[in-house]
Amino acid sequence: MSQRPLTRRAALAAAAAAVSLSPGLRQLLADQTRRFHIGACDWSIGKRQHIEAFDVARQIGLDGVQVSFDEAGARYDLRKPEVRDEYAAASKRTGVDICSLAMGVLNNRPYATDDEAEQWVSQCVDVMAAMGQKIVLLAFFGKGDILDRPDLQAKVVERLKKVAPKAEQAGVTLSIESWLDADAHLRMLDAIGSPAVKIYYDLGNMNKRGYDVYHELRRLGRDRICQIHTKEYGHLLGEGRVDYQKIKTALGEIGWTGWLVIEGATVKAKPMPECYQHNQRYLRSVFPTGS
Repeated sequence: MSQRPLTRRAALAAAAAAVSLSPGLRQLLADQTRRFHIGACDWSIGKRQHIEAFDVARQIGLDGVQVSFDEAGARYDLRKPEVRDEYAAASKRTGVDICSLAMGVLNNRPYATDDEAEQWVSQCVDVMAAMGQKIVLLAFFGKGDILDRPDLQAKVVERLKKVAPKAEQAGVTLSIESWLDADAHLRMLDAIGSPAVKIYYDLGNMNKRGYDVYHELRRLGRDRICQIHTKEYGHLLGEGRVDYQKIKTALGEIGWTGWLVIEGATVKAKPMPECYQHNQRYLRSVFPTGS
């Protein structure tokens, strides 16, 4: 049986009434209107910086794909207007959105110390504005790791403070993904002092580091998290170490909604498409999705 959509007046009345409700009832009411979208990283589905990522994502049943922005000169270099047109056409043809861009290239070309990498981030802001994209993931792993390196963290802060006004003007978000815990991330965000810089929270990575991911989501809060990687190491989603029912509760308490982007979460006994079909179905069983 279909339900009639809430009118604006009814929605406001419900919101006002929710103020006096218990936290559990407020979350239940919010769950009736909150919607999530399910995507995956293009590299996780075997199509890093490749147009075929859209077709694979459609076959899996995803709503979107996180697209790689890499070094200049590749076949699908998003700096090229004709490539952006190809991506837009593929998205329209398949019905699969671009949920965000990602600069995994920074794992090998550290943003803190590589001047060319710093230029690439600035170029990516221009590309996002041209594509109508709002989020790019800036990766800080591998050679770009800044954990336990306050000197490198300070350099990242310095460089992001320089590019943040450009991002603000373009209406886009630069998101930090690293091994740092919530408090260290918050210190960096406070030092940068820009609404255009947020955290890309990876549940699998943070759980692997031993952080309390449910507390960390609450600690960061709705306005500091731009997108979330739903990840497991050596397990499918729902069968590993992250309790997604508790994740849903934490996100409900802070009022966060948006893209849940699958990364990793495969097992050797099953091919990637089968793993990702399971993963997206599992997330939809936990989180309300759809329009």
